[in-house]
Amino acid sequence: MNPLRLGIPSKGRLSELSEKLLNEAGIRFRRTNRSLFAKVKDLPLEIAFLRTDDIPVLCAEGAIDLGITGGDLVEEAGVDVHTKLRLGEGSCRLSICVPDDSPIQSPAEMAGSRIATSFPQVTQRFFDQLNCPISVVRLSGSVEVMISLGVADAIVDLVETGSTLAANRLRVLADVGQYETVLIANQRNGVNELSERITRRLEGVVIARGYSLVEFNVQRSKVAAAHEIAPGFHSPTINPLEDPEWCAVRVMVKRSRVIDVMERLEAIGATAILETQIANCRL
Repeated sequence: MNPLRLGIPSKGRLSELSEKLLNEAGIRFRRTNRSLFAKVKDLPLEIAFLRTDDIPVLCAEGAIDLGITGGDLVEEAGVDVHTKLRLGEGSCRLSICVPDDSPIQSPAEMAGSRIATSFPQVTQRFFDQLNCPISVVRLSGSVEVMISLGVADAIVDLVETGSTLAANRLRVLADVGQYETVLIANQRNGVNELSERITRRLEGVVIARGYSLVEFNVQRSKVAAAHEIAPGFHSPTINPLEDPEWCAVRVMVKRSRVIDVMERLEAIGATAILETQIANCRL
């Protein structure tokens, strides 16, 4: 049986994120200098180190069975792959940006505009849906300066904090799409028992990153009120304490809500409220 092949970015921030995620999921390998492949310990799986924007095409063509890459690159490639899992990393939006002093208020007003972008296919499809004819100036790398250079009237680019836009006196007119890092699969070879096993491992880490385990002591008369504040994934775990009027509760809480939940539990008289981060889980 040939090993399954998983493609991940060979360098950059997404490479680091991918390797960390795989390691936390128990998919361990050692990459030697300049090596294009690495064997995974204890699994019939091979890691291929590739250019991030090549991964969607190589996955669609069957050169790799699975791939970790940006959802924006999958959309731009326009290839036939299956998105198996959103990995909760690298969240960004692809936006239409115009000069601060531009009178344009919506994309529909941009007929005849020159738009510089590294995402020509996504950009063209967006404006085609609006029946708004534009001219795409295809570029790679930074496009923010293209308006000041007179190359374009607007840009379509990835936006995270917006600080680069502010430095170039640009504003977001509209979003074309929102994306994050994804696990993709070849439609023919990337869906089997092993690929599902790998997906479940990664999913366990992704879910765990979004939750914390909250433990607290509360009077039995306040259990219902505590349940309203922190109902848990299905229901809380409740254990008796030596004092029969009190019990210990353990519950999963979305990490973004932990502080609010702890404050509300404290307000109803809960004590010894603890947060523990979850490394992995199955739900």
